[in-house]
Amino acid sequence: MLATQPRKLQIYQHSNGRVPFTEWFESRDQKTQDRIQARLGRLAGGNFGDWKSVGEGIFESRFHFGAGYRIYFGIVGNTIVLLLCGGDKSSQTRDIERAKTYWQNYKETQR
Repeated sequence: MLATQPRKLQIYQHSNGRVPFTEWFESRDQKTQDRIQARLGRLAGGNFGDWKSVGEGIFESRFHFGAGYRIYFGIVGNTIVLLLCGGDKSSQTRDIERAKTYWQNYKETQR
């Protein structure tokens, strides 16, 4: 269980300049963006809500509206949550694999 403490949210940027989470987020309608943004605010406050590990240091935050949206993230140290990508229930398996790849790329660039 993660301790409830404020977290700094950062967004992963691929070495090619792409920002998968932002691309996904901006492709959602405004109402969905507002609900996701509210959840990110709670996440920054340390309230992770409905989340679980999906392996290899990646976590999935689940939303119970619309298409069953998910946000995939990694935790850096005790204070940073790195937002990797987003998706929905229909693309969950593919999204998890992408998140694992992004997480591995991030860790390799931090050495």
